Amino acid sequence: MTLSPAALPTQALAQDVPPFSAQPGQNPGIELRHDWSVAEIEALLALPLVDLLWRAQAVHRQANPGYRVQLASLLSVKTGGCEEDCAYCPQSMHNSSDLNGRPDLAVAPVLERARAAKDAGAQRFCMGWAWREIRDGAPFEAMLQMVRGVRELGLEACVTAGMLTDPQAQRLAEAGLTAYNHNLDTSPEHYDQIISTRTYQERLETLARVRGAGISLCCGGIIGLGESGRDRASLLAVLAGINPHPESVPINALVAVEGTPLEDQAPVDPLEMVRMVAVARILMPFSRVRLSAGREALGREGQLLCLLAGADSIFYGDTLLTTANPGVTEDQELLAAAGVVPWNALVP
Repeated sequence: MTLSPAALPTQALAQDVPPFSAQPGQNPGIELRHDWSVAEIEALLALPLVDLLWRAQAVHRQANPGYRVQLASLLSVKTGGCEEDCAYCPQSMHNSSDLNGRPDLAVAPVLERARAAKDAGAQRFCMGWAWREIRDGAPFEAMLQMVRGVRELGLEACVTAGMLTDPQAQRLAEAGLTAYNHNLDTSPEHYDQIISTRTYQERLETLARVRGAGISLCCGGIIGLGESGRDRASLLAVLAGINPHPESVPINALVAVEGTPLEDQAPVDPLEMVRMVAVARILMPFSRVRLSAGREALGREGQLLCLLAGADSIFYGDTLLTTANPGVTEDQELLAAAGVVPWNALVP
C-alpha cells in the first residue's frame, strides 16, 4: 500500500538518511517500505533529536489522524517456571528470580479482570502464559475459552504464549483472537547473548504461522540488553522487513530484575526510548507503536516525548505481567496533559 507522496523539498538531514520533508501544516506522503537497510536506520537513530521528532511527527499525523492512543491491559495467566533462559526475564526457571509457584488463573477470574479493564477504558486485553510453546489439552482449551470471552466483551484479544503449531494458530483464529504477541527481543546478531533455548529462526517461523492463520502480529523488542546502536537498527530492520508490517510493535525498555543475569544493567536513557519510538513510527507508519515495559522509569516528560514521537498505544494498569507499570489514574492524567484522546473515546 502506497500513498502518493506530495512533492517534498530539501535534502537529507544526515548522511544515508533518505530525503523526507514536508512543510509544517501540510500532510506528507507516506511510502511503505520493507527494504530499509541497517545503515539507513542507524542514520535515522543518529539524527539530531529535534529533527527526528519532526520527521516522526509528520508521518504520525498523516497515519494517525486525531492523535488517538489505544489503551491495552495485560494479565499474566500462567506465571513463572518457563523453560526458556531469557536473560531479562524473572519468569525463567533458569533464573533465581523465577516466580514459579503462583497458581494459573482460571477462565472466570481472567474474564472478570477483562471486564474491569474494559470498565477502566481499555480497548485491548492481553493475556500471557510463561511457556516455551503452547501446550495442548486443558490449558489450551482454557485459553480458547478466555479468548472467546474477551471478544464477547467487545474487547480485542491478544495472547502471548511462546511458539505454536499451525493447528493451534488456526484454532486461536477460529476463537476470534485479534493478535498474537511474539517479540524478537533484539537483533539477530545480539540474540545469542540473551537467549540460548530458542533460535531467532524459530521466532520468525512462529510469526509466519500466526500470519498464516490470519491473526495480526504483535511483535517488537527490548532495549537496554547490552546491545549496540547497530543492534537496535538491525532489530528495526527485521521488523520493518516483515511484509505487511506487524500491526503492533511494542517498544520495551529493560526492567532490570534482581535474580536475572541482567540485574546490573544500567537504566535506559529515556531519550533512547524516544528515538526508538520515533524511528519505529517512520519505518512502520501504520503499525500501532506500543509504549510498553519500562514506562515508569521514563518519567512524565519522557512518556510525553514518546507520544510526540509516534507512540499510539500504552499498556494500561499497574502491572505488566510481573513488573510495575503506572496506575490507571496516573495514565489518565498523563493523556489529559498531552491532550491525547483514547481510541475508544471516539467510538460512538
